[in-house]
Amino acid sequence: MKFVTFSHKQGVELFNTSPRYQHQWDEVEAAISNVSDTDIIDYFENNFSGGQKSLSHAINALLKKEFIEFGWHPESYIFGESEYQTSRWRLDFAKEDVSIEVGFNHGGSVAWNLIKPVLASQLNHVQKAIQTEVGVIITATRELQVAGGFDNAIGTYEDYVHYLKPLQGVLNVPMVIVGLLPPESFKIQHTTVNRRTTGSIQKF
Repeated sequence: MKFVTFSHKQGVELFNTSPRYQHQWDEVEAAISNVSDTDIIDYFENNFSGGQKSLSHAINALLKKEFIEFGWHPESYIFGESEYQTSRWRLDFAKEDVSIEVGFNHGGSVAWNLIKPVLASQLNHVQKAIQTEVGVIITATRELQVAGGFDNAIGTYEDYVHYLKPLQGVLNVPMVIVGLLPPESFKIQHTTVNRRTTGSIQKF
């Protein structure tokens, strides 16, 4: 997949100039770029016999496969204390100094998704399970939202970028917002039957 990036507190510059972080960013770029249109089509058509509305599950699953192959730890808890080891308090991926959150969920989760990498990168009164220094948010651009059949209520790349300015004082660690661009060879076509909407691949 192709993508665009937005740098928060010089996150992109840090990844591109610091040997300490550069190999991790190389893996992020490779993991995303390795997901092809063909991969998405195959996963979507072979794993959702009941029909899916959007590409969110397919892209999530393919990215997870790629990141795990690069040695990233999926579903990493931020905190070590058992009462905070729930899905609310974990990252999608973490490795060494970098935490990653993949956000295709409701727009109401944008601020929380941005805060989680910050929690992972700061000291806290709660015992930490991991300690990172840089955050990456991977999400859909508005173009992918439309072409990929995503719900209108999801938080998009543009929403994440929009939140950065008012949250400057809270988001005090370097971060990169990654916006996934739409497929180049197909889009999702919606069909509604008995009030149930499903998607199908429409190749160009």
